[in-house]
Amino acid sequence: MTTRRIVATLAIFALYCASLFLSAIQGQTNGSQVSSAPRAMVLHAARLLDVETGRISTPGEILVQGDLIAEVGSHVTHPHESEFIDLGDTTLLPGLIDAHVHLFLHPGAEDLQTVQESVPQRTILATIAARDDLFAGFTAERDMGTEGAGSADTAVRNAINDGLMPGPRLRISGNAIDILGGHEDAIGYNPAQHVLSNATYANNAEELVTAIRGELKEGADFIKIYETGPDKIVDGRFSTPYQYTEEELTVAVHEAARSGHRVAVHAMGEPGTLYAARAGVASIDHALQLSDETMRLMREKQIFAVPTFTIFEYFAVHPNTPAQGARDSQLLDLHAQEFKKQLAAGIPFAVGSDVGPFPHGTQAREFVLMVKFGMSPLAALQAGTLNGAKLLGWQNQIGALKPGYDADIIAVPGDPLQDISILQKVSFVMKNGVIYRK
Repeated sequence: MTTRRIVATLAIFALYCASLFLSAIQGQTNGSQVSSAPRAMVLHAARLLDVETGRISTPGEILVQGDLIAEVGSHVTHPHESEFIDLGDTTLLPGLIDAHVHLFLHPGAEDLQTVQESVPQRTILATIAARDDLFAGFTAERDMGTEGAGSADTAVRNAINDGLMPGPRLRISGNAIDILGGHEDAIGYNPAQHVLSNATYANNAEELVTAIRGELKEGADFIKIYETGPDKIVDGRFSTPYQYTEEELTVAVHEAARSGHRVAVHAMGEPGTLYAARAGVASIDHALQLSDETMRLMREKQIFAVPTFTIFEYFAVHPNTPAQGARDSQLLDLHAQEFKKQLAAGIPFAVGSDVGPFPHGTQAREFVLMVKFGMSPLAALQAGTLNGAKLLGWQNQIGALKPGYDADIIAVPGDPLQDISILQKVSFVMKNGVIYRK
């Protein structure tokens, strides 16, 4: 490519980013708008939900000063010259938290995205995905791997933090880590083509340490490791081989912890889930199959299960082949059965949808499915606010409506304790004291 072409391409990309940002500011996208936070703002709604207790205040008000919540209650102080915003027949809630997203994926053949689309193209799409998730009420997220785009999510996170584009506050992992021929390796292609893996290779403890240090150097907030796969159902029985031993995972957890970071694992079933729990990971994502001992350890160590029901449902309804659809339907049914056992065992849960392979901005469906399969509406909301904040390391900062917390606030029509599906109809979004949807 000539120098002139490179300059032209960069100019086009810069113009795109500028137009995206200006579009958000001027409220030209999805009927949403951004406005600079005034010195003081009072939000008024018919109801306000305390997610810790389940208590609903009627009416509900929040005094926001700058980027923080100053007062919460049925009636709060109305400072002189404060802006009053009446949100009508809605319920005020803390911003939602999705602990398992893929900003660098979109619906379609996942492997082909990483082969056919350049990293700059995928980064542009990731900025749009971040905006869509924010406008849907998700004010914080954990990006669980760029699927071959390296540390590009570092740039997206930093651009959001710097106010250059709208999006949730993010915890990012960069590339996930996988074994040769593992879950995210390009094993479906002609080997002579040398198609790159969607993850970073590490085949033993020493290589895990090297890979972890590389991801952290490039800006990762936590480490994502693939611990199981590929998954199979044979004669009605589920199986998924482990990828790392307990000892290898323990080395990974200790290496991450050395610099104040944690490890999350993709782990569908035993014995990989048990190895992860013994090693002391922060979360076991998907968590379809958990033994009694695994659940005991998760409860004891407060390791979060992140069920990701929505991705199972989506693949079951939108299969590439009839055989795949049948398999994914079986997996969803098994997952729902196992979830009831996990609820009874008292392990902690966080909401994570695995959005990306299905459209960004639609992942509040995860709350609906968690309630459908046995969780109470309040417990689901706590999983997607309080527990999500704890898992992402933002406890006592977001996840609840309390004085001194960051002003991450949403409003939904109706009462989510009576109808959890209204979380799919968010009508107001504030993050850090700035209104993004009104």
